[in-house]
Amino acid sequence: MIALVYEGPRVMTLREVDVPSIGADEVLVEVAYSGICGSELSGYLGKNSLRKPPLIFGHEFSGRVAALGDRASAIRPTLAVGTRVTANPLVSCGACRYCAAGKEQLCLDRKLLSAALPGSNATYVAVPARNVYALPDHVTLEQGALAEPIACAARAVDLGGVAPETDALVVGMGPIGIFTLQALKIRGARRILVADTNAERLAFARSFGAETINPREIDTVEAVKALTDGAGVSVAIDAVGAGATRCACVHAAMPGGAVVFVGLHEADSSLPVNHMVRNEIRAVGSFAYGVSHFETALDWLASGKAGLASGLAKAPLADGAAWYERLLNDPGAVSKVLLTVSEEAAE
Repeated sequence: MIALVYEGPRVMTLREVDVPSIGADEVLVEVAYSGICGSELSGYLGKNSLRKPPLIFGHEFSGRVAALGDRASAIRPTLAVGTRVTANPLVSCGACRYCAAGKEQLCLDRKLLSAALPGSNATYVAVPARNVYALPDHVTLEQGALAEPIACAARAVDLGGVAPETDALVVGMGPIGIFTLQALKIRGARRILVADTNAERLAFARSFGAETINPREIDTVEAVKALTDGAGVSVAIDAVGAGATRCACVHAAMPGGAVVFVGLHEADSSLPVNHMVRNEIRAVGSFAYGVSHFETALDWLASGKAGLASGLAKAPLADGAAWYERLLNDPGAVSKVLLTVSEEAAE
């Protein structure tokens, strides 16, 4: 099969590799669309410790079932060859105390497609049957490939304790930030502020009713304080993962507020811990999602509550390396890139 292989920092090569074999409990998916994730951009730069070359990236995807292991149909009776599907790419053990508590993302034996396992930037990808979900007929394969980042947003908002009286800040309007904005609206947040340096993405945020801040024009914390009469926000969510954005979220949170760290751009950051202590600011990391959040994301897609109607670009897998560079340098109005892997699967 054809795969886009990460060979080293800023080196992606399109080449032939073996089709993955599947076990009795697995499904072989012919990939239609494979999204580019922000964590993979840092991996492409060589800044993500989980991604070691050579590796096939891709964990946001949709496609059609190409083959079923002997026990796969018993595990997922809705699946058959040709079924349109998406999949939860976070493979957990299913038996530990974290999995039993519905916190599969904390499983000590977890493995993520595109990190510990080969990903979806290839003609085929192998996935455990219990991680594969049939898509409703009215959900397109393009939208189905967005389930994974929407699940990340659902988890982040839940960790922030968002309620109808919540005033929230989202820093970063990449895909996770956009879906976090949608998740905040679904959860009933009263007021949503958004900070980003990309004018097109800020305009997109305003179309969802958010108030926007461009840090190139005004300091994010000063703007938040001005917009909230000096109070700050109840929840600040960092969807970037840089030292400056993490600190901005801490200072933008009101006393007794919460900060949720989602972005993974930088491995280490210095934080104003004394300020956090004196203001009793709760800080929590949000990594991926549990099974329940992935299923919530599918429900939101099916009901039309979340998704992308604009800003979605599609490009051939062969153009993948060029899109990694463009997303790092000048994404413009593009919010999410889906690499078209198999034209037949996408039809």
